[in-house]
Amino acid sequence: QVQLVESGGGLVQPGGSLTLSCTASGRIFSINGMGWYRQPPGQQRELVAGLHRYGDTNYADSVKGRFTISGDNAKNTVTLQMNSLKPEDTAVYYCVLAIVEYETAYENDYWGQGIQVTVSS
Repeated sequence: QVQLVESGGGLVQPGGSLTLSCTASGRIFSINGMGWYRQPPGQQRELVAGLHRYGDTNYADSVKGRFTISGDNAKNTVTLQMNSLKPEDTAVYYCVLAIVEYETAYENDYWGQGIQVTVSS
């Protein structure tokens, strides 16, 4: 059974920085993609950043130039560095990994439990 654990959220002032991390455990054969989503209060979940198998990335327009996604396949970890945070970045953030397990040989998306990020003075 694959499990994802997120860390690094919390309260930060506008203009500040936070780093979110998400680590997967279990019988993981490969990770074919990594991403972060967020769900602001009262809104739908939205894509923040994606990191694809061969290293290309994509970002929501609202975070371009401020957020950076990176991954370490050897450690089964994806990180989101968030700089110049704004109140509108307040949301629950979720990581998602496209994982192939040894037993199944199929790719499935696994989600983290969600972590709160609050940007407020």
